[in-house]
Amino acid sequence: MKKLRNDIDKVLEKIIIEHEQVAREQQIHSRKDFVDVLLSLMNQPMNPQDEHVYIVGRTNIKGILWDMIVAASDTSAVAIEWTISELLRNPKVMKNLQNELENVVGRDRIVEEKDLDKLEYLDMVLKESLRLHPVAPFLVPRESMKDITIDGYLIPKKSRILINAWAIGRDSSVWSENVEEFDPERFANSDTDFRGHDFKLLPFGSGRRGCPGMQLGLTIVRFVVAQLVHCFDWELPCEMKAEDMDMTEKFGLSMGRANNLLAKPAYHLLPKTI
Repeated sequence: MKKLRNDIDKVLEKIIIEHEQVAREQQIHSRKDFVDVLLSLMNQPMNPQDEHVYIVGRTNIKGILWDMIVAASDTSAVAIEWTISELLRNPKVMKNLQNELENVVGRDRIVEEKDLDKLEYLDMVLKESLRLHPVAPFLVPRESMKDITIDGYLIPKKSRILINAWAIGRDSSVWSENVEEFDPERFANSDTDFRGHDFKLLPFGSGRRGCPGMQLGLTIVRFVVAQLVHCFDWELPCEMKAEDMDMTEKFGLSMGRANNLLAKPAYHLLPKTI
């Protein structure tokens, strides 16, 4: 464990040093990422008017970065497994996604990160997957800042609030009567995005307390799902039918499948391409 900790520290230190070097060379940073923002706060007092002054140090920054990496890895794996599960249950959707990948990427190469912004149907598939299977069903707990009444219910100041994103995603009054069906087309010509602006789709929360690792997590999930669907054709083992798939959920802080997904791949692209 000690060796692993030291190895992780070296990786994070390298990331920080690279950003510090770029900042020194450019002097004025026209484009800042999350690491740059954290470095700009380093050794600066947080809430200087408070009697307990808190200073963000290098170790704190490494801890925040590591939290983001670990959180994005675990939740991304859960999201990928649910998405592939739904694609196997819905062969027409799988074929539509493969067609988009062939039109955008072609069959002579694999998907690259630069392709992701062009894959609109892939985004629709991921939105639908996260609607039905939010990785964090209750998001992150909130605390009310003052007494407030919502729909006749009094929520006292400092109440601990949990948002049931799973229930919102399956509420027919929010979506439609086919709310239990996997239907990516419901997001066609829709401005509903992953950021929860309209409080319908909330896989990453919403507002200032939304998940800071959203972009990293989405990039991982988009890229892996696109690669798996573009490179391979998938089928269920032992002549299992799609309707017989076990879609039982395992409840926890992250809500994955109760049983691992089993599927058989076959080359969709030529092996030498992959």
